[in-house]
Amino acid sequence: MSEDPQKKRSLSERLHDRYRLVILNDSSFEEKFVLKLKPLSLFILIGTVFIVLITLVISIIAFTPLREYIPGYADGKMRRSIIELSMKSDSLEYELQIKSQYITNINNVINGKLGIDSIEKVKPVSTEKYKALIGANKPSKEDSLLRLEVEHQEAFSLTNGETKNANSGIASFFFFCPLKGTVTNSFKSSGEHFGVDVVAKENEAIKSTLDGTVISAAWTLETGYSIEIQHNNNIVSCYKHCSVLMKRIGNFVKAGEVIGIIGNSGELTTGPHLHFELWYNGNPIDPQEYMVF
Repeated sequence: MSEDPQKKRSLSERLHDRYRLVILNDSSFEEKFVLKLKPLSLFILIGTVFIVLITLVISIIAFTPLREYIPGYADGKMRRSIIELSMKSDSLEYELQIKSQYITNINNVINGKLGIDSIEKVKPVSTEKYKALIGANKPSKEDSLLRLEVEHQEAFSLTNGETKNANSGIASFFFFCPLKGTVTNSFKSSGEHFGVDVVAKENEAIKSTLDGTVISAAWTLETGYSIEIQHNNNIVSCYKHCSVLMKRIGNFVKAGEVIGIIGNSGELTTGPHLHFELWYNGNPIDPQEYMVF
């Protein structure tokens, strides 16, 4: 018995066979549509359609706002908004805790319910251990003689007297020259020129004459950039017509520290110079009596 030749054909040969798809009118058997196909071409067509559809769906999800309607996807702006709201809520919670603690402390103060840790008990200082140290380290004879010699020398020391009277007058202070230069206009209280005008090189640094705190650092129409410093013993120094101010109000400065640069600012000036004033107990004094420019 011979085998069917159709069974001996390979799959590749069968995929290349031609088929015809015909659509007929059921009553008249008239051909309405005829399509010639190969199985291989049909598989390629179906696969291409599926790939195009998958690519189109992925593009729509990835690059269009329609992805927001798909469960599991969220807008980037929404994520940022959620993060910002979370941070704000944490900050509000922290501020609420601080306010609550503040109100609790105020109520405790009003009601007299202060915690034990809020009041520190001052323990009396015991001197027993110090007495033991003193007794064990008594000064020797040579040490006592040296102390007497030093005390005898300090009794006639000029600097010792100045130190004791440091807070009694302005003469005990050592004034640092704010600017080395030429004095072009001296102190004249009768002419209402309550300071000295010092001319120096351009961009020369202006220094503080004493230790003190800046009480004024501003610009005025007449004196330009000016700075005033409050010192001990009710002494105030003023530096006017600066081009640049290096310190601000509230800054503490040391004697000799740079506080500004020489300039020509303000209306009451005819050239780059420093107008320096020194006030003691509310009265102007001549700076040339206490320093050499």
